[in-house]
Amino acid sequence: MTRWSIRELSAPASLDADDAWLLHGMVDAQNASTLALWGSDDFATTPRRALSQLADQEYVRRARLVAVDESTDAPDPARVLGFARLDLPLADNTHTGWLDLGVRPEHRGRGVGDALHATACDVARSAGRTHLLTETDQAAEPAPGPDTFGAPTGEGLVSRADRDVRFALARGWQLEQVARHSRLTLPVDAAALEEHRARAAAAAGPDYRPVTWDDATPDERVEQMCALHVAMSTDEPTAGLDVEEEVWDAARVRHADAQTLGRGEHLLTTAIEHVPTGRLVAYSAFMIPPHTDEFVWQEDTLVAGDHRGHRLGMLVKAVQLQALVERRPSVRRISTWNAEENRWMLAINVALGFRPAGGSGVWQRTL
Repeated sequence: MTRWSIRELSAPASLDADDAWLLHGMVDAQNASTLALWGSDDFATTPRRALSQLADQEYVRRARLVAVDESTDAPDPARVLGFARLDLPLADNTHTGWLDLGVRPEHRGRGVGDALHATACDVARSAGRTHLLTETDQAAEPAPGPDTFGAPTGEGLVSRADRDVRFALARGWQLEQVARHSRLTLPVDAAALEEHRARAAAAAGPDYRPVTWDDATPDERVEQMCALHVAMSTDEPTAGLDVEEEVWDAARVRHADAQTLGRGEHLLTTAIEHVPTGRLVAYSAFMIPPHTDEFVWQEDTLVAGDHRGHRLGMLVKAVQLQALVERRPSVRRISTWNAEENRWMLAINVALGFRPAGGSGVWQRTL
């Protein structure tokens, strides 16, 4: 039986530092867990991203726990058997946090996950948190049956046969929401995409104009993006999750952009300007990871509440997709997650060619 212990990581001085093997091991364990579930490296993380996040504690306290094989002293990343990533917001939502936990497939069933979970909960309690949130991913949504159950929203299912679902249930987590993972395979039909854009633009009329930028938010748009980020934190369906409005100012927008670009990732953002006021009233963002030129994350998409009903959701996403095809023609796959009760956004995604490809249960636990 392997002897192991739980350690909390400190940020190494560099990825080549003597103690960086622990961080490399955490990344390897995370990627092994991801690959085992999804069968793809699209969702892989990188040591550079992990170090950047661990070193950046300005808006979120990031605690990183690892289970380490203690049968040897060798600085070997393979000694890291599992991980727990705990994000504790500092600017808002200071009562809660997000937990992501995984164990290398070959080391499961030995109590590693349970020890990581217990330690992470203790860290959260000591930081004054009363709730935690987490997700359990599923490569395909299960069909209705005796082993499946849904969230209180009435949308989406998870299975009790799933190892992660059983783990969550056994430790007092409550399912609050099911999110759909949707996948778009490129290239898309350019004529059909243009038709979607043209129809949406006609419905929106001349009062709305798309604008697109790469990477950092332009200075003249930063304050407007603050308002959209705040709206995103409250307008996105959150079911019964105990979350509050986020606090965004210009410094936080610039900080988020700088952190993303500093770890080798890129951004492609399309927004909709309300021409009469010059204000941005909708946006959609792609994040381009550094480990592949064939995959992109579709991140936030939002239309401000007082500008809905003008097909701006379709307009912003169609224009953004056209920009991606033009600027990054090597991309072949896009992934996005949406709450199953967000029928409006799911309908836009389906119209653009996205197809269901699994998803996640979103859980909450009182500490």
